[in-house]
Amino acid sequence: MRFLEKTVQSIGGQILPTACISCQQFQTETICHACLENLHWNSLIKYECCFQCGIPLHSSELPSKRCDHCTKSEPFFDKTYCLDRYDGILQDALHQLKYQKRIACAHGLARAWNKVIANPLDFNEVGYLIPVPLSQEKLHTRGFNQSWELARRIDCAPIQKLPRLLKRHHHAEHQVGSTLTARQDAVREMFYIDDRYIGLMKNKTVIVFDDVMTTGATLNEIARILKESGVSLVINWVLLRTTRPPQ
Repeated sequence: MRFLEKTVQSIGGQILPTACISCQQFQTETICHACLENLHWNSLIKYECCFQCGIPLHSSELPSKRCDHCTKSEPFFDKTYCLDRYDGILQDALHQLKYQKRIACAHGLARAWNKVIANPLDFNEVGYLIPVPLSQEKLHTRGFNQSWELARRIDCAPIQKLPRLLKRHHHAEHQVGSTLTARQDAVREMFYIDDRYIGLMKNKTVIVFDDVMTTGATLNEIARILKESGVSLVINWVLLRTTRPPQ
């Protein structure tokens, strides 16, 4: 299936014009050179961010390189790397992927990650990469998991990608606009590891990939479950990050 997808994409790229997912200008790539340059110089990776949750730091937090929230209430995950802020130039493309089912946007978003942030990241000690899962109900409604559609296109060899390792129970309520406490309560015991993979977790470093990080409650609950299963280090890779989460 991946071979067919790549073949169709290659042929289409030579025959049909391509619009940049950010500026919408027609050219040969899914995200143009100018927008990649914009990301390279102006995205969240150029800011001083909390090493643990990836949020931009206030001046008072700079000496410790850690935000006050992570200092006062240490999360279960250990590090977070984010490409850009949620309200940046990639937001519309992500919305088109998630809500208009434009899978083509996944190619451009993943290309942005691969070109701008992938090279400085250290893969040497990482065992596995897993996407944040959707519930079966949400997966059937949407037709795909946007986090996996992005993660599967991320260049991170030799890390093994395991899209079925983590499972999610169904939850009908939306979390958009919820407070941190409400989100934490909503995702408590929401995730579990497929029994087939539990033996792989012992003393491993695992990357969790998500499309958006807001309060960090979902990723924190996933990290808690992973560490209870023997994972030694949990690293978040996040496409877009809100600058300061709701209180």
